[in-house]
Amino acid sequence: MKHSDPIKPIDPNERYVDERPDDEVIDTGGARPDLDMPTGKLIRRRFMRHKLAVISGLFLAFLYLCIPFVEIIAPYGPNQRDAEHLYAPPQVVHLFHEGSLVAPFVYPTVAKPDLESFQWKYEEDRTTPQPIRFLCLGEPYQFWGLIEGRFHIVCPPEDGTLFLLGADRLGRDVFTRLVYGMRVSLTVGLIGIAISLLIGVTLGGMAGYFGGWVDSIVQRMIEVIRSLPELPIWLALSAAVPPQWSPVSVFLMISIILGLLDWPGLARAVRSKLLSLREEEFVRAAELIGAKPTRIIRTHLIPNFMSHIVVSASLSIPAMILGETALSFLGLGLRPPAVSWGVMLNDAQDLTVIEFYPWVASAMIPVILVVLAFNFLGDGLRDAMDPYS
Repeated sequence: MKHSDPIKPIDPNERYVDERPDDEVIDTGGARPDLDMPTGKLIRRRFMRHKLAVISGLFLAFLYLCIPFVEIIAPYGPNQRDAEHLYAPPQVVHLFHEGSLVAPFVYPTVAKPDLESFQWKYEEDRTTPQPIRFLCLGEPYQFWGLIEGRFHIVCPPEDGTLFLLGADRLGRDVFTRLVYGMRVSLTVGLIGIAISLLIGVTLGGMAGYFGGWVDSIVQRMIEVIRSLPELPIWLALSAAVPPQWSPVSVFLMISIILGLLDWPGLARAVRSKLLSLREEEFVRAAELIGAKPTRIIRTHLIPNFMSHIVVSASLSIPAMILGETALSFLGLGLRPPAVSWGVMLNDAQDLTVIEFYPWVASAMIPVILVVLAFNFLGDGLRDAMDPYS
């Protein structure tokens, strides 16, 4: 019988080597990096390995950084009309004219009636290039409704048009409306998730920590709300909003409705986590020294599952964005003159319009990209914050 190799004694001066999956060998100076690394740095390192999550996070950060400056980014006003360019097609940005390099420019479009289809046909006039203006003074606007301004990053050519994504049935620039709609559609998710977090963490925390009749009441409330079909409730509550309300009031009400109907799932998750954490020794120690329940929940319990709350929030925001888009698409959410991606899709309900003018449905592209980005970001955060990964 072959004897086993003797056990090699542990040398305290031996340097630990971390062998990476890509066969890259890095000398870490004798310390195990995953054990000695601070929690924040470890989470950031795990998150950076998820390439799709990193790209999605950068994409969403760029969109949210653009929200305060939509008036400066958009070349037109959100409801500015051009009666001579109804359903104008997207204009292509060119760099070369007759073989020579020119500044970015567009060719003017000339509308001609088509007597066979009874539609306007637009043709490019390639004899007169019109340079696009940058960092210029254009259409006046109210910056956040407070400050008068005219500065734009991009302006249409002098005596010309700049329809990067075409124009709609009223001659309004689709790209401009997408930029303005981004402010409403992305903000409604943040306000809704803030309301959902406040209610879910509060009620779920009380149910999980106190138990007993408090837990029974909260659980019955969750079961009643979860038993109701979500979409019909959205429609009923949205239809109850008075039509004479201002766009800002309707926006806030839609955000509140979405937040009030989204908290049960988070509350149930918080409850289950607190049921396991309240038996830990650090909770018993806090109770013995006389800490109040609210302080124990806020200071000792919630920080221990904050990662779960962050992941749940990142995965709930796209559902709220889709909810606002669906309500506005059905005419029960935001209404003109307010601009959101759902309001823009409401103008594209006619299949005949989409057949001849597909650019009016451009709002569905940012909706798809944002929802996918939030889901990839949530997956990356979940993997990075999981202590058992």
